[in-house]
Amino acid sequence: MNDHVTRHWRSAEGLNLFARDYAGAGGEARLPVVCLHGLTRNSRDFENVSPWIAARQRRVLALDMRGRGHSERDPAENYDIATYVADITALLTQLGIGRAIFVGTSMGGLITVELGTLYPELVAGAVINDIGPQLSMVGLGRIAGYVGQGKPLPDWQAAADACAAMNADVFAHYGPADWMAMARRLFREEGGQVIADYDPGIARALARIVADPDPWGKWHRFADARPVLVLRGTVTDLLDEDVAQAMVAGKPRAVLAPVAGVGHAPMMDEPDAREAMGRFFDQVD
Repeated sequence: MNDHVTRHWRSAEGLNLFARDYAGAGGEARLPVVCLHGLTRNSRDFENVSPWIAARQRRVLALDMRGRGHSERDPAENYDIATYVADITALLTQLGIGRAIFVGTSMGGLITVELGTLYPELVAGAVINDIGPQLSMVGLGRIAGYVGQGKPLPDWQAAADACAAMNADVFAHYGPADWMAMARRLFREEGGQVIADYDPGIARALARIVADPDPWGKWHRFADARPVLVLRGTVTDLLDEDVAQAMVAGKPRAVLAPVAGVGHAPMMDEPDAREAMGRFFDQVD
């Protein structure tokens, strides 16, 4: 069930963008799922969870946002939430998808909230993975300290070692094979070296991505309008527990699911995440 086809589409400005398209087992009897990655990530982040979702009779689209993976790079001023929303809706219009469940990790969660705000009928339900309307300065400082700062590495083992050095506290249970798998998701080969698979220019857009004049108001409107599952790694440094609790308080269709022993952000192959997501998908349709 991990076979997929690749999709290419054009942004409004003509940028070539990329997605992975997983067919639902036994057809497309249920709402499709659109997976949106974090700031420095790409569609390969969902290479484990996408087949699992597809096996539940759901088509899955995992996107490379502009500046990441196989999608074209762009000037830094175009790396913002509004532009990503336009890119996503262009693909869904091309594919004839008018309603879906969205899975958004970190930045992808912020994009999902914006999509649901601008296009209420499009977002039938949402899994918001380790992100919220109020972010810890500890986590933001950590992200700002590494994004766009990586140097070319000599080989894949060096990339795996770099992943382990940066994420040992996030995934304490990982071993050598896990770090190598992470490296293959986050890096690419170019000119005989291994480099991060994103445009370093996204670093200059970080402040714009997390800026919102009314984050809590937007969140309440979003979460009151549809079923929402909030995943939170129990050792995350970005989404404080009291913030996560406030995100679901007084919202009968919002659920908070702790993912034990991981930080920012759960990969959604953890048992806690899978159990919560399986129940959630079945409740949406």
